[in-house]
Amino acid sequence: MNTKEDLINNLIKEGYLKTPAVIEAFKNIDRKSFVSDDLQNRAYENSALPIGNKQTISQPLVVAFMLELLDLKFGEKVLEIGTGSGWKTGLMADLVGDGGKIFSIERVRELYDIAENNIQKYEAISNRRVDLLLGDGSKGYEEGSPYDKIISAASAEDIPLEWKDQLKIGGRIVAPVKDSILVLDKLAKNKFETKEYFGFNFVPLISH
Repeated sequence: MNTKEDLINNLIKEGYLKTPAVIEAFKNIDRKSFVSDDLQNRAYENSALPIGNKQTISQPLVVAFMLELLDLKFGEKVLEIGTGSGWKTGLMADLVGDGGKIFSIERVRELYDIAENNIQKYEAISNRRVDLLLGDGSKGYEEGSPYDKIISAASAEDIPLEWKDQLKIGGRIVAPVKDSILVLDKLAKNKFETKEYFGFNFVPLISH
């Protein structure tokens, strides 16, 4: 069985984990805490694992890649679309520190409950840094906007306009679109710079 250290070292060696802050977050927020009891012996595999309701906890290399692209800073406010098991939520809460806030929306009640339970295992992040929301994230979350960063766990046909509107000028969106990961930097109200990274697989974004 792989260990947490094996997983982290392999992600560093393969170039997915790069910055000290993200590496430290992977050490602090243990993937094993977010994997179901029957899959504990597979927690450090570099593969997606089922979490129920036809959803998965993402492959660690994908999480590492997206968090490196997101480039979170201390004190930032983030909107996450699709909480899932809560692992990425926890990693981001670790990265933004006590001055930051993660608003995370999950549409499936069972997953929301699982994520809430998982995140409560980390008292330092659960009370002050994370707001878990039950609802449809395809329209974003107006009440918490504007956001420094927005990240999605599910693949859309295109980046929703609502996400773009709820992003600060100078902010960044990292989100799957079809089989790619898109990075959108907001340069002005209706001006974005886009980069695309090909060759990924995600569950589809569903709206009510």
